[in-house]
Amino acid sequence: QVQLVESGGGLVQAGGSLRLSCAASGRTFSSYTMGWFRQASGKEREFVAAITWSGGSTYYADSVKGRFAMTRDNAKNTVYLRMNSLKPEDTAVYYCAATRLQVGLTATVHYDYWGQGTQVTVSS
Repeated sequence: QVQLVESGGGLVQAGGSLRLSCAASGRTFSSYTMGWFRQASGKEREFVAAITWSGGSTYYADSVKGRFAMTRDNAKNTVYLRMNSLKPEDTAVYYCAATRLQVGLTATVHYDYWGQGTQVTVSS
């Protein structure tokens, strides 16, 4: 069982930066691939980024590639999402999620555990 708690969301102007954190409970955290998803009002939840258990591989949605960076610290049971050059269209609730899979990481159905989400609002 893994419990996930996101933090770090808030209101930022376009062009600004935020760093989201996701703290996980459970001794097996380091064996999970972790993902970030987001859901804007009235839209479906969409993939943002994922990182393998070792941190050796990261994957990004085209819409955030080059602006967002996902990292993890297994000693702290925490993953991070650094978001730079934020745009109003990045406004959403951001969720972290955990899966034991190494493939199909863009699909919500492949994730077993989810956090409660943190709101990110980017003003123009």
